[in-house]
Amino acid sequence: MTRRDSDSAATRTETGRGTAEGQAAAEDRLDPAVWKIAGVALFGGLLAQLDATIVNVSLSSLATDLHSSLATVQWVTSGYLLALTLVLPLNGWLVDRIGARAVYLWCFAGFTATSALCALAWSPGSLIAFRVLQGVSGGLLAPMAQMMIARAAGRHMARVAGYMAFPVLLAPVFGPVIAGAILQYASWRWLFLVNLPVGLLAFTLATLFLPRDTEEAQPRRLDWTGLLLLSPGLALFLFGAGRIGQGLGQAAVALGLAMMAGFVASARRKGDGALVDIQLFRGRTFSAAVTTQFLSNGAQFAGQMLIPAFLIEACGRAPGQMGWMLAPIGLGMMVTYPLMGRLTDRFGIRAVSTGGAGLALLATLPFLYLAREGLSLYVLMPTLFLRGLGMAGVGLPSMTAAYASVEQRQIPMATTSLNIVQRLGGPTMTTLLATFLAWQLGPHAGGAGVQRAYGLAFLALCALQACTCLSALRLPLQLAAKAKQG
Repeated sequence: MTRRDSDSAATRTETGRGTAEGQAAAEDRLDPAVWKIAGVALFGGLLAQLDATIVNVSLSSLATDLHSSLATVQWVTSGYLLALTLVLPLNGWLVDRIGARAVYLWCFAGFTATSALCALAWSPGSLIAFRVLQGVSGGLLAPMAQMMIARAAGRHMARVAGYMAFPVLLAPVFGPVIAGAILQYASWRWLFLVNLPVGLLAFTLATLFLPRDTEEAQPRRLDWTGLLLLSPGLALFLFGAGRIGQGLGQAAVALGLAMMAGFVASARRKGDGALVDIQLFRGRTFSAAVTTQFLSNGAQFAGQMLIPAFLIEACGRAPGQMGWMLAPIGLGMMVTYPLMGRLTDRFGIRAVSTGGAGLALLATLPFLYLAREGLSLYVLMPTLFLRGLGMAGVGLPSMTAAYASVEQRQIPMATTSLNIVQRLGGPTMTTLLATFLAWQLGPHAGGAGVQRAYGLAFLALCALQACTCLSALRLPLQLAAKAKQG
């Protein structure tokens, strides 16, 4: 080979390397349109979360102003949540029929209109009825936002969703502040009227910036059998889980499980024609991601139940102190979420999700010490902060893996499946842990017995966190540049 040929070959090699690096950089760059879509979609999760927080912290005031009992007024929240659960399985069918943009616009229009109706309510019964309608119209806001971000961002979902989750995390912080100001200076009706300007702004932005996708719609028949089994089954299970100590709650859980089992049997026969395509769960990556989501969400909600109960019952702290004592969890999540994209790009899906689950496990172990030796704020505060860091590191990478493992046309079904599993994880694990704790406490437990009971409950929570770690180990190391069935 002559020197000229050698130089030419070297030049071609460098050119090829440069081209490959350029292509990799181009793939790694996000289209600015993605941020516009994500910014508009953000309003869905933010408004739903803010509205739920404002109403939840105002129930006692609503009971007083409406001359009703707290047991009745709590259905303002419970009715909304049950309605939200009933409509959730329709997500995939609606998107296939009229397109994601149309569903999102109808959801926002309905949510804004029913917020106005809630503000016009004249009795506890009318307010509860309007909140049920609000749950039906707003139940798909958060799942639709998640789905549109997944469609636009692709394998970069962890990066985009990490930033988008940050404002949503602020809703529980600002919700009580907004509710307190409204109830101090204005009528309770403004708890719902504040949704109107936000809803109108979000509707306008969605009209302007969300891409039209009606040509992608593939109308199909509604699986009425699946709807009548799955939606009421989910609602009954969630209703009963919150009342598991009562006979009615246990019957509701049993009936809900039976109906969901009937849905699975029906869906296996119908395949693609089912309300939710359970064939998705045969994919190794998707099933691993869904299992991780279920366990992680369960551990998070079970911890949210157990830790405040421990601080109040075993440590003698006042309920009014829970706000500042539990704040480090939220702060830890706020630190982690914006870093998700950078971390997953550098270390991979499996490493970040497993690392987050492992950190959450390590941050749960000190509660075994606190249950035995008593409360120490020097141990509690950093422990809660680290737990928040870890818990936030599990969900987004596993969710990104789930979306990347399915084809573009399957994303609506994947969204429905993910949200159903997430919604089941919290009450399932919270109910199991609460039942275990009540069994350990017994009717006459006191002093050392209380400490021992909470110690065993925290040990069970550690086991749940360990299962989350094991499930995260089944996630892929990295995401392929082009999504395919996992």
